[in-house]
Amino acid sequence: MKRLLILTTLLVPSIALAQLPSSPSLGIAEGRCRAGEPGPAFLVTVTGLKDRKGTMKAEIYPGNDADFLQDDNILINAGKTFRRVVVDVPASGPVQLCIRAPGPGAYGLTILHDRNSDRRFDKGYDGDGLGFGGNPASLGPFKPKIAIGRAVAGGGVTPVSVRLLYRRGLISFGPL
Repeated sequence: MKRLLILTTLLVPSIALAQLPSSPSLGIAEGRCRAGEPGPAFLVTVTGLKDRKGTMKAEIYPGNDADFLQDDNILINAGKTFRRVVVDVPASGPVQLCIRAPGPGAYGLTILHDRNSDRRFDKGYDGDGLGFGGNPASLGPFKPKIAIGRAVAGGGVTPVSVRLLYRRGLISFGPL
């Protein structure tokens, strides 16, 4: 009985914590690039935009299938890598985001073109665009594996080009 009480005491707070809603500010302080700051980062150039509306969000995840696209609260509470940067889509010119990495190595890199700035992925025909560090030619209806999101950070700023994919047909995503 005492063992059950100890397990319940340990598990209930962690289960409740894992169910907290995501906050748009999670990972932003860690992900923001600052002028002149040394260390690993990705300078992401985004191509294939459908339009110049909304915001662009870059996120970095651990470089494994189990943690790729995992809930940000779960990753942060487990002490795992999660970084986020959100910028307005510029009216013209190149779209670039700089996102800091915790160290050199392989990560999962995602880009979301949040066309209506509602901070969630809209997957309808007129919905948001997605991009990944590995630049897949298309996406199917299932959760992607880390191989399509893989990007490797060096010791300094690593340039990466990411092409966005938008809804094409009933269940797939592809470039415009």
